[in-house]
Order: sequence, then structure tokens, then C-alpha cells
Amino acid sequence: MAEMTRDEIYAWLDHGPQWLRVATVGSDGYPHIVPLGYFRQGDDIVIHMRGQRRVNVRRNPSVCLLLDAGSARNDLKGVVIQGDATLVEDPADLIELTRAGARARGVPEDQLPTEARRGRVFARIRPVKFASWDNSKP
Repeated sequence: MAEMTRDEIYAWLDHGPQWLRVATVGSDGYPHIVPLGYFRQGDDIVIHMRGQRRVNVRRNPSVCLLLDAGSARNDLKGVVIQGDATLVEDPADLIELTRAGARARGVPEDQLPTEARRGRVFARIRPVKFASWDNSKP
């Protein structure tokens, strides 16, 4: 099983599946896992945080992300990212991230949001450790 380089991981995050699974640590110590949209800013992965995942990250910022795809053993591809999440709640930062997320989805500049949704919070996940595989590689 061949691993991906950091550049290959980032390229896949930018152009691969648009949903990843986010695992936070619940109050009972068990993982809480949900599929979420995301975008990348530099080395950080940015996701929308609400409900239980927001509560969990406030208590414990350690998260794990999984992005994978494939339908047969020879085309399985994936990356697991362990990282530290920081909640972003400042209004100016929220609008910046709202606009960055819209840009990442291909929204034209003249149609970008001018304000963040009420109650929206993002998390910046700073990767600490990567594990990857790409079975399509020789």
C-alpha cells in the first residue's frame, strides 16, 4: 500500500471528495463522528461547528478527520488527519472564513456573502499527524 506525499494529500483535499468525517471526543470518552463539508486554508482544514461537535471541541480540541474514496481494493485512497481544533467566533474572522468557504465552492467574487450566518462558528484544524494510502499507486 503506497502512501501519499504531503503535496498529494493537500491536492486531494482541495480537489477530491467534498465531504470528510470529523471525529470529536464526547464527554463519555467515545468518538462522535459526523460527515461535514470542509475547505483548506494553508495547512489548516476549516469546518463548520455546531451542536455536539462544538461542545466536544470546547472540552477537548483533539480531533480526527477521515477523507476516503474507492469502490475496490485497488482504487482505495484515503487520509487520516489528527489535529488540534481552534474555534473561530470573532465576527470579523467569521465573515472572512464564510467568504473563503464560498470562494472554495466556486462562488464568484461579486456574489460572496457580506455577513456570516447568525450563530455560525468555524473550527480551524491544525494537522499534527497524517496517515494516508493510495492503492492506485504502483
